[in-house]
Amino acid sequence: MSTALSHPVNFKVYPYQLAFKFDAGTSRGVLKTKDTWLIKLESGGKVAWGEAGPLKGLSIDDVPTFQEEIEKKLERWESLQEVPDRLDAISQWAKEQVPDHLPAFRFAMETAFRDLFQGGIRKIFDTPFFNGAESIPINGLVWMGEEDFMAGQMEEKLKAGFACIKMKIGAIDYDREMNLLHRLRKQFTANQLVLRVDANGAFAEDEAAEVLRDLKRLEIHSIEQPVKAGQWEAMARLCAQEITPIALDEELIGVMAASERELLMKTILPQFIILKPTLVGGIQDSLDWISLANKYSQGWWMTSALESNIGLNAITQLTSFLQVKMPQGLGTGQLYHNNFGSPLTIREGSIHYKNELPWEIGLE
Repeated sequence: MSTALSHPVNFKVYPYQLAFKFDAGTSRGVLKTKDTWLIKLESGGKVAWGEAGPLKGLSIDDVPTFQEEIEKKLERWESLQEVPDRLDAISQWAKEQVPDHLPAFRFAMETAFRDLFQGGIRKIFDTPFFNGAESIPINGLVWMGEEDFMAGQMEEKLKAGFACIKMKIGAIDYDREMNLLHRLRKQFTANQLVLRVDANGAFAEDEAAEVLRDLKRLEIHSIEQPVKAGQWEAMARLCAQEITPIALDEELIGVMAASERELLMKTILPQFIILKPTLVGGIQDSLDWISLANKYSQGWWMTSALESNIGLNAITQLTSFLQVKMPQGLGTGQLYHNNFGSPLTIREGSIHYKNELPWEIGLE
């Protein structure tokens, strides 16, 4: 499963702080910056990149020792030259070598080695998307804030051609949030515009049940994580009512054992799950979750977790490999003043890979 390559692999870690273009509001607070770690692999004249970006206060690997732990791992791999020997061995190698408590690092290593094995050109999967022949529909994300700010975001998304809008709820006055959704639904039917909401666990169970009924009247596609993670029985009761479809998000974080994942799925029986590779353990772990969703006849979609364009590129290429049709949550590359230049572009509510545009990482 692993071998010494003809050229040794050199590793380097770059801590990096992404700066939001605006105050990004969620029910857990306002985000102004996002810390992430870029990992560079060099071997035989090729340079590859991965991104490990735990979400503060949410990821299980959001710990003060994160950088120290990953640097120790990388130092050991350099001294042993213990690296995967072929493309199809990378995910299994990463699961064996990177402990479960470092899911973002596992994702970074899967990404970086896939990039390295395919020439160091940021290719993670060889798909029509990477070759510029296909695009992926995405939702337009409306962040929390004052009502006028949220209404302005909605207008921008509609003008940009998005056919699916996702709005975060649970922070400002609930009646004002509902008013915004009512305004959209008066303009567009459910066939014309898909509406999703994300509560980030903002409601108690009794409150959530009433919210679900309000959302049903607006023909909302789904609500993400209406109650806080860890309340399996409460979530199961809400899902069983089948009022408005429920998507699990934070509920998946930290659930790493296969047996526990299956128990969660068959206990809660959600309508959807949302996969964030950085948070759930990477590419193979995301595929494992999808297998469970298929087993229990549940839907799923992929979402970025505020990564830079390096991590977003990997998630987008994984999504294209899986040939999904429904809108995905892959529009976060536009959030930052200091993101890395890339071929990823958004046009008419879809994300594209424009090969004529260069990667401008600038950390070499």
